[in-house]
Amino acid sequence: MMEALSAGKDGVMGFEANGGLLTASPFHPADDTIAALPTRDCFLPILSALYLAAKDKRAMSELAKAYSLPVADADRIKDFAQERSAALMAFLRESDENLTAFLEPIGDVASRSDIDGLRVTLEDGRIIHFRPSGNAPEMRCYVEAEDAEAASSLLQQGLS
Repeated sequence: MMEALSAGKDGVMGFEANGGLLTASPFHPADDTIAALPTRDCFLPILSALYLAAKDKRAMSELAKAYSLPVADADRIKDFAQERSAALMAFLRESDENLTAFLEPIGDVASRSDIDGLRVTLEDGRIIHFRPSGNAPEMRCYVEAEDAEAASSLLQQGLS
């Protein structure tokens, strides 16, 4: 977010999988101003969606459907030692070959990001994100896919 601000961008925000939202610049809805809120807040996205639905006189389900967003799902493996998580992440980051072999049963890697774990976009557009817990013996897995069935399947593959 700081890079975007430094580049003169406006409307800068970031999201967290748990629903948190951070804004780094002011926003101007309905001829008003909401100051930057660089702390985690889940209420602002809720208010924004409710405002848009009321303004457009549409049900929330219609509003969500219009965006054609992927379905996200998440779960974790409990009792997954932090040392084991660190070793797995090191192995997957060590080489493209390691990552490709690990994900071969799931799909072909199109791109990856090492921000906040290891987020992989597959060639078919699905996303799988592995994130070791920083404070618990858990390995988290977040996924995005075209529908609920595909997301659930991808999540189960990622957890296994």
